[in-house]
Formats: sequence, structure tokens, C-alpha cells
Amino acid sequence: MQTKKRTVLFVCVHNAGRSQMAAGFMLALSGGKVEVLSAGSAPKDSINPIAIAAMQEVGIDISNNSPKILTTEAVIESDVVITMGCGDTCPFYPGKRYEDWVLDDPAGQGIEPVRIIRDEIKKRVEALLSEII
Repeated sequence: MQTKKRTVLFVCVHNAGRSQMAAGFMLALSGGKVEVLSAGSAPKDSINPIAIAAMQEVGIDISNNSPKILTTEAVIESDVVITMGCGDTCPFYPGKRYEDWVLDDPAGQGIEPVRIIRDEIKKRVEALLSEII
């Protein structure tokens, strides 16, 4: 029986869109069964307002989140590392589960394309969740 919560780290370049939406879904859908981290290799100053709006449409509030820098410690403490276009800047440690999700960057896009990205992220988070808890 597993007593320790699994930790999932979502990483993208700016930690302002995709990784924030994925973390929001994981927190909401896991019901607290998963520890959720998100970070970026070159974080922006704030979350993408279109990503915030798209998530609010499905009842998830990410407006109080802030982009964080990717640290080695975050990777070390994670069981699963999901990258979204951060390339070689993501540190690799043996024994971790790594997945690279190829998703469009919502930066500079309107609400319609961001909804499509959001819905794809939700599907992937649901699939991942079914595998880790």
C-alpha cells in the first residue's frame, strides 16, 4: 500500500500557460491525492491572462499562481516530470518517469485556440492520473 503521495512536476519554458493549466487540472482532478509542482526554465512575470480565463471557464482558478523557476530540487522530489517544450534545459535524473507533451504555446493566442490547448491538457492529465493513483 502506497502511503507517500506521488509528486508530479509540470515544466514549460515560461511557466505561464501550459504548465499552469496542467497543474490546475491535476490539483482539481486528483482530489489532493497528488502533490503538484510547476516551473519554467525562463519564467515570465505573471500567468497568461487568457490561460486564466480559459481555466475559469471550467471552474478552475489559477489566477493566484505565479511562475516559478525550475530548480534541481523540484525535479529530485518529483516522481513524474512532464515537460512541454523546455527541451534540453530540463535536468534528467534516473528513476523518474519523464513524458514530453507536445502542445501549442498559448502565449499570444486568443481564447479559442487556448480552449483547444486546455482541453487537450485535461485529457492528458486525466490519463496520467489514472496511471499514477
